[in-house]
Amino acid sequence: MDKTAVIVCGSSGKMGQSIISLLKDAQYQDLILIGGVDINNSENITKESVSLNDIEDKKIPFGKFVTLKEALHFTSSVKNKVIIDFTTRQSSLIHAEEAMLYSVPIVIGSTGFNDEDIAKITGFAKHMPVVLSGNMSLGINVLLNIVYDTSKYLGKDYDCEIIEMHHRHKKDAPSGTALMLANAVAEERKLDLKESAVYGRCGEIGERLENEIGISSVRAGDIIGEHKVIFAGNDEVIEITHKAISRNNFAKGAIKAALWLKDKKMGFYDMRDVLGLEKHL
Repeated sequence: MDKTAVIVCGSSGKMGQSIISLLKDAQYQDLILIGGVDINNSENITKESVSLNDIEDKKIPFGKFVTLKEALHFTSSVKNKVIIDFTTRQSSLIHAEEAMLYSVPIVIGSTGFNDEDIAKITGFAKHMPVVLSGNMSLGINVLLNIVYDTSKYLGKDYDCEIIEMHHRHKKDAPSGTALMLANAVAEERKLDLKESAVYGRCGEIGERLENEIGISSVRAGDIIGEHKVIFAGNDEVIEITHKAISRNNFAKGAIKAALWLKDKKMGFYDMRDVLGLEKHL
């Protein structure tokens, strides 16, 4: 059987539900949902081994698990698997390590990772393929390349500010996407983002410093995601904006990454690898 089995971590969350819904679409017939991992599954968990044939033949529903370790144990007979993870920073680190122990490829869409976390995940990727991205959408990753180019050609004469907006329930700030965009500007300008980033402003802070990269966060309502990058010169302002209309945009990217990982060697990848976009640095 050539199908790839998918385990979704964070299956009860908004992104998890979007992915599960899309996997039912005929265009993804090469993938089959075999399990969902979520703490909310505790009242109805799977306690028997899950067979890919049984699920495909609809003899049993897809497996429900509280931990990824359980899911990997009970689906051990399924050799061709991939994990899609949209949980939290802490949970994703645990899931990445468990994926390494079972040599199962993983797509990570969680955000909030620090440099130490990235180093850990990169280490895990020496044993299996990993796709990690703060944003899985095609549009944002194209925008990322546009920001690289814009920053390169405009130079430091144009001040850069980034504004990101998300729903009231988002727990980390700034967003992983905002940090991706800020890093693009910093890299092209040969700056250290840790020294150049200014997160919001309040009080008598004085004039804007030359190398500042401003990052502001808004949390309100049910905004799915909006990012605006502003390049402001003395006589003109350029604004580059991306608005997510549906979470399906991110879900489609995650599924595309899962399909892409099928034949990949161990290694650390991002969505630009998946989409075949140019990497500037």
